[in-house]
Amino acid sequence: MRKSAAAMGSSVFMALAPGTVAGLVPWWLTRWQSGHWWLPVRVLGGVALAAGAAVLVHAFVRFVTEGLGTPAPVAPTEHLVVGGLYRHVRNPMYVAVVTAIAGQGLLLARPVLLVYALVAGAVMAAFARWYEEPALLRAHGTAYERYRGAVPGWLPRPCPWRG
Repeated sequence: MRKSAAAMGSSVFMALAPGTVAGLVPWWLTRWQSGHWWLPVRVLGGVALAAGAAVLVHAFVRFVTEGLGTPAPVAPTEHLVVGGLYRHVRNPMYVAVVTAIAGQGLLLARPVLLVYALVAGAVMAAFARWYEEPALLRAHGTAYERYRGAVPGWLPRPCPWRG
């Protein structure tokens, strides 16, 4: 796949998948109406939301530049993506989306979003375990096995994997 096609496909997928999970659903749940929590908690939420968004964009860019594909199952990457933040954690997109949702919950002082972040995280973990991991193993074989053995799925390792 050419980089331009990968970029277009990734952009569409980003708008549809994370845009729905971390944008549309939180809006449905809250209409962006905030409660009243202690200001430092709300600031922490804003920082988490911004960090989640930055990590998400970085991860999508890696799929285009390194993988020559998209995160969408219908247009997967040609190459296993193991650079950038993927050297620290195998699922930075999912971690970023959950962080962004939790950040919204803190920023808006809306506990429903914190519960939603846990539910969304559980669904993503199940999808990663039962669909993505077997698909990556079929597509990339021992390279993925080595990567999966060295890089944690959900809690980032402090030192980057140098595989």
